[in-house]
Amino acid sequence: MVKRLFGWLRGHTAALALAGFSPLALATSPYTLEHPAVAPFIAEMKAEHGFTAEHIEALLAQAERRQSILDAISRPAERVRPWHEYRKIFMTDQRLQKGLAFWEEHAEALARAEREYGVEPEIIVSIIGVETFYGGNKGSHRVIDALTTLGFDYPPRADFFRRQLKAYLVLTREQQMDPLTLTGSYAGAMGYPQFIPSSYQAFAVDFDGDGKVDIWNNPVDAIGSVANYFAEHKWRHGADVAIPAEVSGNRFREGLTIEQGLEARRTVGELQTLGWKPASRLDKDLEVMTYEFDSDGRMDYWIGLHNLYVITRYNRSVMYAMVVHQLADQLREARGNR
Repeated sequence: MVKRLFGWLRGHTAALALAGFSPLALATSPYTLEHPAVAPFIAEMKAEHGFTAEHIEALLAQAERRQSILDAISRPAERVRPWHEYRKIFMTDQRLQKGLAFWEEHAEALARAEREYGVEPEIIVSIIGVETFYGGNKGSHRVIDALTTLGFDYPPRADFFRRQLKAYLVLTREQQMDPLTLTGSYAGAMGYPQFIPSSYQAFAVDFDGDGKVDIWNNPVDAIGSVANYFAEHKWRHGADVAIPAEVSGNRFREGLTIEQGLEARRTVGELQTLGWKPASRLDKDLEVMTYEFDSDGRMDYWIGLHNLYVITRYNRSVMYAMVVHQLADQLREARGNR
């Protein structure tokens, strides 16, 4: 059936172009349709979710393999930039002022999210500010292009992105949306909060009660959805996120979390024996994370607490988590001074 569709598309290229289909899609779609993972994917969508093979084939025929997506996922900013350069991208006066305006406009929804989910407004605003500049940059890649490109042509995480493609097709059917028109990031993240499809299914909420779960165009739903995400990942209201530290001696690097993996922990007492001195008093039995950041000429050292780990559940990058934390602090302080 896939080969018959491929042949039909090849024979009707001109007619489809006149009807508004992208010539680039036609040029790239045969790769997707002939990929060895496509037939099993179609069978799974039919067995697991009741889609017809013809429907999935027709969608994949219009998906475009994008080399730019493969290039982008291989060099995210948090991997290729040092901390001081990465931080400058997000810690700007423009982002701060826009965030304060977003907070003012949606103060009621943010206050309600704090009451219902226990997540402070500044964290929610910071997440949306870092992700999409408060909805101003939600991504220009078609989600179906991103997920098919990565699901069928990015071996390191192909299984993950095929699962996201499944979730995307299911959610667009449920929400009665056209899967060919929604846009997002190069990784298929969508809307104000840049939820991947499985996160949308698990955490997105109808926070304004209009009967729709719209994170694409409704900032109130986005606010509630971010708050729900953090609550479900055990955010602790009012708790610290990270505190600075001083280091000394020649063993402090043994305590760095990055040397052991993101899930690693050491007690404060263990770190102290290795030369770490927290700027604030912490219980010696408390398990924490530790990081160093290149601040353009000097290294800064931080102790990450539970809430920093929660932010990394949103994006598995410590630099991302730190910039969200620092922007949130800046937003809270600036709003308090108004």
